[in-house]
Amino acid sequence: MKATRQLHDLGQSLWLDNITRTLLDDGTLARYIEEDSITGLTSNPSIFDAAISGGDAYDAGIHAKSLVGMQGEALFTELALEDLRRAADLFQPVFESTGQVDGWVSMEVSPLLAADTAGSIAAARHIHHKGRRDNLFVKIPGTPEGVPAIEEAIFLGIPINVTLLFSCAQYEAVSEAYMRGIERRLQAGLDPRVGSVASLFISRWDVASNKQLPDELHNKLGIAVGQQTYRAYRQMLASPRWQKLADAGAMPQRLLWASTGTKDPNASDTLYISAFAAPETINTMPEKTLHAFADHGQLHGVMDVDGGDADAVLARISAAGVDIDQLALTLQREGAEAFVKSWHHLLDGIAEKARQLAEKSKGPALK
Repeated sequence: MKATRQLHDLGQSLWLDNITRTLLDDGTLARYIEEDSITGLTSNPSIFDAAISGGDAYDAGIHAKSLVGMQGEALFTELALEDLRRAADLFQPVFESTGQVDGWVSMEVSPLLAADTAGSIAAARHIHHKGRRDNLFVKIPGTPEGVPAIEEAIFLGIPINVTLLFSCAQYEAVSEAYMRGIERRLQAGLDPRVGSVASLFISRWDVASNKQLPDELHNKLGIAVGQQTYRAYRQMLASPRWQKLADAGAMPQRLLWASTGTKDPNASDTLYISAFAAPETINTMPEKTLHAFADHGQLHGVMDVDGGDADAVLARISAAGVDIDQLALTLQREGAEAFVKSWHHLLDGIAEKARQLAEKSKGPALK
């Protein structure tokens, strides 16, 4: 049995951290669903930037939309949603068979809104309306300004993928926001079933800290933070507060492991897949990592619900000079800034493609 199937049977959802029009057109995504137990996918500005700038698959769409006056963010949003609607339809059978727990796709609000609560709420409403799919998450970053936007979006019944989480404290803040949103829905007599996931980024911890640490602590920080957060997640699910919401019909906000591609060439290419095997969670992985795990991945048991050796490892890393709390804030800020950079590059690239395609369509000038 493939390792991907073993993970699926363990109770973990395997999602693809990628989407391109080519993946949809040539049947690759359908094959991942059939052969590698993929049951959802995630996207972000960097993924779409690479997809649109990396070939001509989007040229016809860009040209057609620009001819009717679409440009900038509106043009990109429609391009992205065309892909995500198709992907959502492929995952619809999973969405239905799992009672809406699995089978989701994700579309991010503009990263320019990371510090704009009201703007994030408005953008979430717009994407939710334009998406026209029940299994479409809107991604909002778990920044301090994003937390109240997440609560309000949940209250409004908009499914949310909380992105750019790096620490247990950041996770706990958005878990609270999710529960407040559900509690408000119950108080208002509304359906408490609103989907959500909380995405904890892993590998960037190790990229940032390895250079400060002795060899024996390399690639340990991301896993320890994940273990600590998994403990908090299991404690939340066991809490009387959550049990009351579950009894009323609410769905848990599942914990999602993001940024699980190995960045260190000296480490296993499936490091963050094997380490985060845990039921009732999601691992969203790049294609390269999916292929590696399907080919030679191994499971070494499941995560400890009590956090395992996380506290001891974090203490050693702190003693080695890493300010873990400050690094979490830095990573979240830098992650948001990286998405802003990709966003500008993406929109500039679309505008340039539209210009070139318009020129090309005019044909050679008459002499």
